[in-house]
Order: sequence, then structure tokens, then C-alpha cells
Amino acid sequence: MLSLLRAIYKPLMLTLVLMLICGLAYPVLMTGLGQAFFPDQASGSLVSVNGQAVGSRLVGQDFTDPRFMKCRPSAVSYNTYTQADKDSGSYAGVASGSQNLAATNPALVERVKKDMAAFLEANPDIKKEEIPTDLLTAPGSGLEPYISPASAAVQIPALAKTTNLSEEHLKDIVKRHTQDKFLGVFGGETVNVLLVNLDIAKELGLLAGRQ
Repeated sequence: MLSLLRAIYKPLMLTLVLMLICGLAYPVLMTGLGQAFFPDQASGSLVSVNGQAVGSRLVGQDFTDPRFMKCRPSAVSYNTYTQADKDSGSYAGVASGSQNLAATNPALVERVKKDMAAFLEANPDIKKEEIPTDLLTAPGSGLEPYISPASAAVQIPALAKTTNLSEEHLKDIVKRHTQDKFLGVFGGETVNVLLVNLDIAKELGLLAGRQ
């Protein structure tokens, strides 16, 4: 028995030490450094209106009001649930990740056709071949908050009608929330849909201010 205790003593102590370092000390240190030097990012890059968080700059949302710009299709319904859904267990919590359906998968084809029909109904002046690809395809994370400038531009005529804001004014709002390529080299220009919609809501008198 004594020999057994001696044999497991070192691996047991090593496990405890590593657990304290990796499971406690390191997370606490990283959380503290993050809050000290990058408080906004560490807290989720939240966007607040009148002191209440309405979303994150890094997470897309499903906007159904015709006065607001549409984001990319989401892989999950992370912002559409009720307390009853949670109580019944039908809502499993926030998740991310694309469904990774192949281009030949009937489920993907059906979903794209449905989204295309809905978009064309909301934007009657647009032909189906004019719809940018990213408005019909879900991102790999399922939570993409950005769309391409082309996807924003194609929605402006319909938004001008539903909001009574001029197309030029809407273009200015989109330009204000358009980000350049990462480091000026990687990727392409992107438009943050949440920030655009918050400015539209403010112009419509739905919001008093934004942080």
C-alpha cells in the first residue's frame, strides 16, 4: 500500500499543480490582462443603447423589420427564443458553426431558394442575378456580423422606401460603418449590419442615443 502511494504521489501532485496553473491561474491572469488592456473586446465588444446592451459588433443578428438592413443567413437562431422555449428545452443555448452542407445538398438548395424568394419580395426592383452571394450563404461560424458593400448597396433602394430616408443618406450611413481590408491587405471591405441598423433606428427616432 505504501509503495502504491509513493508511486502515485508525483503524478498526483503534478496533476494538481497543472490544474491550478492551467485551470485557475492562467484564466484569471488572461481575464485580468484582457479587462485591463482591452476592456471592450474582453467584454464581448458589446454595443449599448441607453445603457442596455443590444448586441455585439462581432455577432450578427436576424433583422426581420423591413426598415432594417438584412444580415447573412445564420446557422443558428441565437437571438430568437422565448422563456417558454428555454423551459421546454427546445432552445439549447447559443451555439455557432456552419452546417457545412455541400452545394448539391437538397436542404441547402431549398434554403437558398427560400431566402432568395424572400429577398426578391422585399426588393422588387432587384433581379435574382443581382443578389450578392454572401446574402444567400451562411458563414463558417454561423455568426458573421458583416456583409459586403455590394450586399449593403443592393438593399438601399428598398430601405429608402420603407424608412423614407434618402438613398444618399443611407449610403452615408453604410459608408460610416464600412471597414477596410484587414491590415489593408487581407480579405475585403465589410459593412457592420448591426451598426448600420442602429443608425437607421436613431434616424427614425426609435433610439435616443448609442454608445
